[in-house]
This record gives sequence, structure tokens and C-alpha cells, in this order.
Amino acid sequence: MRLIILVFMAFFGAAAMAAPDGAQLYARHCATCHGDTGGGGVGVPIALPSFLVSVDDDFLRQTIRHGRPGRVMPAFPQLSDAQIDALVRHIRSWSAKLAPEFVATPVKGNPGHGKSLFATHCVACHGEHGEGGKGTGVTFSRQRDLPIIAPALNNPGFLRAATDEMIRHTLLHGREGTPMRSFLQQGLSENDISDIVAYVRSFEKEMRDSRPANVVPEDKVIVAESPYPLDETVENLKNAIVSQNFLLIRTDLLEHGLVEEGKESNKEVILHFCNFKFLYDALAIDPRVGMFLPCRVTVVEREGKVQVMTINPLYLSHLFNNDELDEACKQMHGIYTAIIEDATL
Repeated sequence: MRLIILVFMAFFGAAAMAAPDGAQLYARHCATCHGDTGGGGVGVPIALPSFLVSVDDDFLRQTIRHGRPGRVMPAFPQLSDAQIDALVRHIRSWSAKLAPEFVATPVKGNPGHGKSLFATHCVACHGEHGEGGKGTGVTFSRQRDLPIIAPALNNPGFLRAATDEMIRHTLLHGREGTPMRSFLQQGLSENDISDIVAYVRSFEKEMRDSRPANVVPEDKVIVAESPYPLDETVENLKNAIVSQNFLLIRTDLLEHGLVEEGKESNKEVILHFCNFKFLYDALAIDPRVGMFLPCRVTVVEREGKVQVMTINPLYLSHLFNNDELDEACKQMHGIYTAIIEDATL
């Protein structure tokens, strides 16, 4: 009998140890963007009581699994179903109310009438084509008195995660503490609201037909060989930076602060520069660009050869999963390329 008890204890002890810890998973995968307790940051606040009582568990699961293509929220295909369930339970722990349950039955409505209502009541926040509010989260990208930006309703990740009934519930009741007010209180009928839901659902086909494939840039770094000595290359870069209307902030040895002072290699130089309007505009789109702005170009000499290199903004744009940021990254790629070409021709 004692042996049986020990076997059961060992079995259930191992099972308990193997059970995913939602709090740990959240800290590892979610807190950086959504805040330690779901208050938001780069990502939207997900602990809002009016949010948690208006989305079901499957919406949270689908959102974690598939993300929001092009809207900052990444997909998490590497997480198991058990890990995602643990994350959902942890997020639910922030609310004392039970999760709502929505049926998957499509809402019947007139999308044509819904389109005209959408133009009157929804475009100001959600955009003309349902593309969502500008910027991200609760930081630089918008007024601080707004707890959340309007989501992209035409996003394939949102449309996959949200049932018609969930969208309808949000329109009927609004979300307290956010700009999303009840459409019933704004004078619309329940039939009107069903028509808007039908129009929002029509985005699904438009996105399926029009969204381009996500192409991952092969090169993570822009690299060019310079025909000039290191010092001359650095001077050429300084001139090229200024010619692009950027301010040279400082030139330093790459290892400065990383090794004992005086032991830095003088064959590795980094130039820091910035256009503050571009920096401000980029931060307003996505605060994470602060990880690679202000701009930097590195010059190294190895075995008599001088190379100039910098990060590839197009690759970073892919990592950030923010369509709004793509244009800024394309512009930055052009500037980096022009600076390096001017300095090494």
C-alpha cells in the first residue's frame, strides 16, 4: 500500500511540475509589451475590466496563437495548447467576473447598410477601411488620456479570433473606460448593429484577396567594402551623414565602455547620428524603434580591408510586425544605403 501511495505521489508530483505556469509564460512572452499586470505599454492594456468581460477565452487563445499580422501583436506558433490555456487563465485572473461565452453562428445583417453606418459611426476611430487607430499601446503613439487605440477590424488575425456575436456584443454595450460607446445609446437599433457586424465580416474576403505575402529580407545587415583607409572612410561617412540632413552626434571606438579604458581597438569605429524629426515621427509610430535609433554606422578594419556596416531596417520592420512602420523603415534603408555608397565610392 505504501508503495502505491508513493507511485501516485510521484506521478501527480511530476504532472504538477510539468503543468505550464501562466504567470511565468506571461512574464516571458507578454509583459514586455502589455505590462507586468496587463496595464499596457507598446501593446494595448489587456487588464481593462470592460475588455475582459467582452471577449471570450477562445478570442484570447486565437489572438495569442495567430497574433495580428502587421499590427505589432506577433503570433506564437511555438507555444503548446496547454501553454496558451495557462496564459488565458492567468489573464482571466485579473477579473473577478466569469468569461463570456459567444456562439459561433454568423450574425445576419445587411452589409451594404452596415457600410453606410460604419462610415458615419466608426471611421473616425477605426479608419475608412477598418485599418485601426494610428500607433501602438499607451506610450508615445497617442494621447495619454485614451486607455486603448481602436483595433484594426480588417485584420485577418482579429477576424479569425472574433465571432460575429462578440463583435455585436461590443457594439451593443460598448467598453466602459474607452472611447468605444454603446451604439444602442447612440440611437442605433439592434438591426443596425447587426448590419455593421455583417459589413465588418465582409473585410475577411477583402483581406484574403488583397493582402500581399510577407517577404522576409535575407540580409540582416547592410555591408559595403571601402576602398579607402579607415580614417578616410570615417571622414567620408561624416560628410555623407551631414549631406542627408542628419546631425552627427558623436564618433567613438566600438569597444568604448565594453573593455578596460585604453584597451579598445582603434580599428573599430562607430558613428552615431540622428534626424530628430525622423526620430520623433518613428517613435510615434512604434516606440520600439528606440532600440535602433538614433542611427549608427560601424567601420572596421580586418587584415587591411575596411568594411562599413549597419543594421538593415527592412529586416527590423519584419521583426516588428507593424505595417505602419514599414514605410519609415524603407526610408531609413534608403538613407543608410545612400550614406554608405557616398562614403565608399
